[in-house]
Amino acid sequence: MVAVRAGRALVVLVVGLLLAITLAACGSSSTSDQAAAGPTDLCAPPGVDSASSTPTNFDAAAAAATEDKYTTPNVTPLDRIDTNALGLATPGTLTVGTLSDAPPSICLDSSGQYTGYDNELLKAVAAKLGLQINFSGTEFSGLLAQVAGRRFDVGSSSITTTDERRNTVGFTNGYDFGYFSLVAKAGGPITKFEDLNAGTRIGVVQGTVQDDYVVNTLGLDPVKFPDYNTAYANLKTGQIDAWVAPSQQAEGLVKPEDGTAITQNTFSLNNFVGWAVARDNQPLIDALNSGLDAVISDGTWASLYSDWVPRELPEGFKPGSKAAPAPELPDFAAIAAQNDANAPEAVAVQPKSTLSQLGDTFFDWSLYKSAIPDLFKVGLPNTLILALASGIIGTVLGMLLALAGLSRTRWLRWPARVYTDIFRGLPAVVIILIIGLGIGPVVQGLTGGNPYWLGAAALSLLAAAYIGEIFRSGIQSVEAGQMEAARALGFSHRRSMNLVVVPQGVRRVLPALMNQFISLIKDSSLIYFLGLLATQRELFAVGRDLNAQTGNLSPLVAAGLFYLVLTVPLTHLVNYIDKRLRTGKAEQTLDPVEQAIVVERG
Repeated sequence: MVAVRAGRALVVLVVGLLLAITLAACGSSSTSDQAAAGPTDLCAPPGVDSASSTPTNFDAAAAAATEDKYTTPNVTPLDRIDTNALGLATPGTLTVGTLSDAPPSICLDSSGQYTGYDNELLKAVAAKLGLQINFSGTEFSGLLAQVAGRRFDVGSSSITTTDERRNTVGFTNGYDFGYFSLVAKAGGPITKFEDLNAGTRIGVVQGTVQDDYVVNTLGLDPVKFPDYNTAYANLKTGQIDAWVAPSQQAEGLVKPEDGTAITQNTFSLNNFVGWAVARDNQPLIDALNSGLDAVISDGTWASLYSDWVPRELPEGFKPGSKAAPAPELPDFAAIAAQNDANAPEAVAVQPKSTLSQLGDTFFDWSLYKSAIPDLFKVGLPNTLILALASGIIGTVLGMLLALAGLSRTRWLRWPARVYTDIFRGLPAVVIILIIGLGIGPVVQGLTGGNPYWLGAAALSLLAAAYIGEIFRSGIQSVEAGQMEAARALGFSHRRSMNLVVVPQGVRRVLPALMNQFISLIKDSSLIYFLGLLATQRELFAVGRDLNAQTGNLSPLVAAGLFYLVLTVPLTHLVNYIDKRLRTGKAEQTLDPVEQAIVVERG
């Protein structure tokens, strides 16, 4: 009884906390009040007044630019571009894979739109070509493979065009360049790249040019993270010693009160930043290059660059083809110098304690309030749809697998065994990527290039392998005498299984089936790897995107509360079902009068 009461108390506590946050969010006095009290949206253009000059702590020795071997001498005129021959997945529409966690270059804003400098510039190029544009969010580690496999027409993610990456995809001409920064504890022993050694825990985001630089240039083994905010959070809490990051993300995240600082910058040695396109789709590469030169010529590039990423161009860099005009930009060095002259005298900021940092990072009340509406309206419905759809389909397929695995015919038994071994042995994310990226292009005519239901199908196939084993163990646990009794009554083997053995086996494994459904709720977060529209994000993806907008992990904790509201009641329902099946209904004792009546009638 104590355990049951404790479980009920936990459910009430979690639900009550979530309701309190929701009511607080709904009861906010006004939008302006929220804006005044809320954190800065990192996914917003900082404006030309935030211009920066070449970093003073620039590593000039390591910044020798490589020879530009890939920029085209000129481009095809716009009026000679045939948009019907661009090999687009959807005619007339650019399908773009992007990220949501690297503002101001690529991010998802507070209104749920994919934006940032890279994406706004690509919108302008698409407009020059007369094309619509459709963005989907994905993970950087899988983006280039998705572009190569034609899941996306274009990859837009501040991608540095290294020679190694050109083996996988093609690239447009450059529209940006890349500094990257060394971030470490302020006043600590790590002040330059030369201080990094084999004993240093160096954080990078997996698959980025910073990852490549640490591994191949510095010859060190870094700690790899899935996104920038997670890497920086680990640096703040001392889990890593240094972080090698894109300069823009570092400047947006590093704050004096965090006890961290950008100790050195260097120029990317791996050429320019461009959009990724399938290697064999040269017509689309040519068209994007033409559109890029066009937006450089009419001043759009300069306007967007000045608004989103205002900083001095490094010596020798010019966007677009070699024939494109040099953009007319404000004097960013002068603006930066004026900002420095007008800046108030620097006041030493006392670094926060570890407990204060943890509190600010995970328990920012204003962020809980701002996260709840999107989690409730977007994340929760998608999580439930994916879990329910995959749970129902997986249960049906699982029962078929269980019966096939118990069949006396080896042509049914062996395939069921092989299927179960494969799908239970592979990680869930591998299965999702194989189904989404492998089968996706084959059924593109049915799905329209939308992997949402392919993700649900992958979860269903994964669940079927586990549910099939659950059913098989339940059926095999039924005593052999039950089958013998049914056969003695004249039932065939099939009818005995369907009417006697299988129902008893299913009843015995209901708690295990509920546990599998709980796992499906959590595994639904993995389909984000396939690339989803903003309206298709589940709970974790919504929390992750809000985390990227604010640089704070509180939205992820808010998403975790939603998962608890879904899974904790189900966990206790499992316990209740299990107890009920083991003990049956409580025996009811008749009062003396009723007992006397029964005895008298007997």
